[in-house]
Amino acid sequence: MARRSALSIRIVEGKNLPAKDITGSSDPYCIVKIDDEAIIRTATVWKTLSPFWGEEYEVHLQPTFHSISIYVMDEDALSRDDVIGKLCITRDMLAEHPTGYSGWMSLSEVDPNEEVQGEIHLRVEVVGGLGRRLRCAVLEARDLARKDRNGASDPFVRLRYNGKTQESTVVKKSCYPRWNETFEFELAEPTGEKLCVEVWDWDLVGKNDFLGKVVFGVQGLAEAGQDEGWFRLQPDASKAREDGRRGSLGSLQLQVRLRDETVLPSHCYRPLVQLLCQEVKSGLQDGQVHLVTLLDETTTAECRQEVAVSLVKLFLGQGLVTELLDLLFELELAKPCEPNTLFRSNSLASKSMESFLKVTGLPYLHAVLGPTINRVFEEKKHVELDPGKVETKDVGCSGLHRVQTEGEVIEQGRQHLQSYLEELLDAIVRSAPMCPPVIRAAFQLLFQRVGERFPQHQHIKFVAVTSFLCLRFFSPAIMTPKLFHLRDAHADARTSRTLLLLAKAIQMVGNMEPAAGRAKEPWLAPLLPTLQQSIARMKDFITRLVEMEEEEEGEGRPLPPPSSVLKEGLLFVHKTRGKGPLQSAASKKLHFCLTGESLSFSKSPGAEQSGAIPLPDILAAEKVEEKSFGSSHVMQVVYMDAGGQQETAYLQCKCVNELNQWLSALRKVCGSNPRVLRAYHPGVFRGDKWSCCHQRDRAGPGCDRTRHGVTLQDWSDPMDPAVEAQRLFHHLQGLRDTLREKYWELLEDAQNGPQGEGAPLPEGLRRLFGVLGELESCHRQAQPPAPPAPTLLQLQT
Repeated sequence: MARRSALSIRIVEGKNLPAKDITGSSDPYCIVKIDDEAIIRTATVWKTLSPFWGEEYEVHLQPTFHSISIYVMDEDALSRDDVIGKLCITRDMLAEHPTGYSGWMSLSEVDPNEEVQGEIHLRVEVVGGLGRRLRCAVLEARDLARKDRNGASDPFVRLRYNGKTQESTVVKKSCYPRWNETFEFELAEPTGEKLCVEVWDWDLVGKNDFLGKVVFGVQGLAEAGQDEGWFRLQPDASKAREDGRRGSLGSLQLQVRLRDETVLPSHCYRPLVQLLCQEVKSGLQDGQVHLVTLLDETTTAECRQEVAVSLVKLFLGQGLVTELLDLLFELELAKPCEPNTLFRSNSLASKSMESFLKVTGLPYLHAVLGPTINRVFEEKKHVELDPGKVETKDVGCSGLHRVQTEGEVIEQGRQHLQSYLEELLDAIVRSAPMCPPVIRAAFQLLFQRVGERFPQHQHIKFVAVTSFLCLRFFSPAIMTPKLFHLRDAHADARTSRTLLLLAKAIQMVGNMEPAAGRAKEPWLAPLLPTLQQSIARMKDFITRLVEMEEEEEGEGRPLPPPSSVLKEGLLFVHKTRGKGPLQSAASKKLHFCLTGESLSFSKSPGAEQSGAIPLPDILAAEKVEEKSFGSSHVMQVVYMDAGGQQETAYLQCKCVNELNQWLSALRKVCGSNPRVLRAYHPGVFRGDKWSCCHQRDRAGPGCDRTRHGVTLQDWSDPMDPAVEAQRLFHHLQGLRDTLREKYWELLEDAQNGPQGEGAPLPEGLRRLFGVLGELESCHRQAQPPAPPAPTLLQLQT
C-alpha cells in the first residue's frame, strides 16, 4: 500500500505584468517550488507583459508537503534575473477545492520576512522539583534559506521565554547546522507563556537576516515532561507588511488540483479490472444498458480528460485498448450526429482517442514533425499571407536599388509556407510503416465503423481519421511544439506566426474542405492549389494506413514495453575524492543512458560503454547544494560499488528542468530498492568534513531527508495499473447514485417503456456495486491510526 499526493498544475498565462527592461517590456518565466524546492521552470516568453505558457505538469509528492510557491521572473542575459512577483498556495487552500482550483490569482511582492524555509530539531522538557525549569535543547536544523553570496548562511538561534533571551553560537557557512546546545529558563506559572525559537543569519556588516521561527505553547509539557521533534520554520507574521502593490504586479491564470491517494496492492483491484475488461469484451447488446455507456453518460466535462487517461492506460496494460476504443466509437456513432461534426465535441470517445495518441504516439509524432519544426525554428523566415498583418518594418530591401512591395512579401511568405507544408506532407505520407501498430489498429476500427454508419458519405471515414490525427494530434503540436517536447523553448513572435499558419494548413487538409477555410480567411486563397493536392495525398496515406496488415503481435495482447532507454543525454561529471568508475573516467562530459537494468555511461552516443551502475545498487538520487560546485543544477547518485563501498557520482545538468527529469527517472526505477537511503548529504566531502553540515565522519548519517517520492509525471512513464484502477474506483465511487438513476433512465429508452425501479439491477451493475463496496472496505481497513496529540502546541504567529 502506498500513500502519495498527486499535484496537477497548469500555468496558463499572465497579464498586466510590470515592465522590467528598459525597452518597456519583460521576458517572463515561472519557477514552481514545492516547500521551497524548485521543481518546475516554464519556458521564457520573450518581450511581453501578457505571456502565454499553457504548460501542464503532474508532480507526485510526499503527503506531508506544506505549500506551493510560484515565482514570476524576468530573464536577463547580463545580470541576475529580476523577481516580478509571487503567489503562494497552501495545502489547506487546495483541500478547500477537492475538484481543483481554476482562475486568476494576483501576484504579490516578495517579502524577506516571508521567504523562510527549512526545519529545526528541538527537544523541550520540564526539569526540577519545586523550582521547575524549562529546558530547550537546540540540536540541528536543515535546509535553511541561503542568505549570503557564497550560497550559504551563518545561522544562530535566539530563544525568548518569559521576558528572557538567550542565543546559541554561530555556525559559519552552513544551511545544515548542528548546535547541540541546551538552554534553560525559569518555568512561568501559570504555564501560559510562549517559547519562541528564532533562527537568524549572522552578518558582520549590516543587519542580521531572519531565517524563520517557531512559537510554542508549553501548557501540555508540564504533564508529559518532554517532547522532541522536527518543527517547520514559519515566517514572522508580526513584521509582515501590507502588500500595497498587490494587483499592480499582474496576475496568473492557473489550474491546480491536489489528489491525496491511497493506492492498495494491485491484487485488491483485480475484481474491478476484470469486471471492466469483461464488459468491454462483451460489447453492446440490444435492449441492455452497457456499463461503459453509463460511464460515458455520467462523466462530466470537468473530469472527462482524467477518466479518459485512466481508461486508456488501464486497458493498454490489459492489451484491450483497441477493443475499448472500438466500443467508445460505437457508442458515439449511436448518438444523433451530423457527418460534418463527427468527433468534434469533447466526448469520452474523443478524449480517450486523444489521450491514446499522446500515450502511444509521441515518438511517432517526433519522427514525423521534428525535422520540419526544427527547420522553421532555425530559418526564422518571415511568413505572412494576411495583408492586414504585413507591417511596414517587414517590407525590407530585396536588393540595392528596389524595395519589396507588400504583394512580393506575401508571395515570398507563400513560397516559404508551401515549402514547409510540402516537406511535412512528405513526412506524413512516408510515415505509414513507422506508425505504431496499435494506432493503426485503432484507426482501422474507426475507419470501418464510420463507413458503416454513413454509407452515403464515404469521405466522412477519411475525415474521422484526420479529425484525430491532424486536428487533435499534429496541429496542436505544430502550434505549440514546446508542450509536446518537440522544442525546449517557446517560439518567438515571428516563428509562432509561421507555426500558426502551418498548423492552419494542416487543419484545412484534415478537414478536407479547403474552400471552407478560404471562406473564413480569403487571404488563404493563394495556398488553395497546394491544399487540394495535399488532401489527395492525405487520402492516399489514410488508405494505406488502414489497409496495412496488422503485425502478428499487435492486437489483443499487451503492448510490448517501450524502448528500454528511459532517459539519456550528456552530463558533466564533477570529480571528487572517490574510487568509483566515474572518478577514473578521462572525459569530464559523458553520455549517460538509463535503462531498466542500469545507469551506464560512454564517451559519446553510440560509443562503447565505459561503465555502468546496476539499478539495485543505486541508493539515492538527490540535488546538491549550489555552493558545492557553483551551480544549482547538480545531482548526486549515491550507489554501492563492486566492493560494497558507498560512492557518490556528481553530475551536472544544463537546467533545472533537465535536473528534475533525471531525478524523476532515477527515482521511479530505484524507489523500491530495499537499500534506499532515508537521509543524505546535500554537500560534498572536502578536506576533512562535509560542506553541508561540517560533519567529519565521511560515512556518517546524512543531514537531510531523501525525496524518493517526489517525481514528475510524464506521458512515457511505465504504466501502473493499480494507480489507474484506484483513480477509476474513486471516480465510480462518487457516481453510485448517479449510475443507478441513469441506468433506469436509459433502460426505459432501450425497452420503449417504463421499468419499475424495484426491478433487479443487471448483473454488470450489481457486480460493480459489489466490487466498489469491497474496495471501500479495504480502504477503511488501510487507514492509519490517528497520530497522538502533540505535547508542544506549535502556534502560527
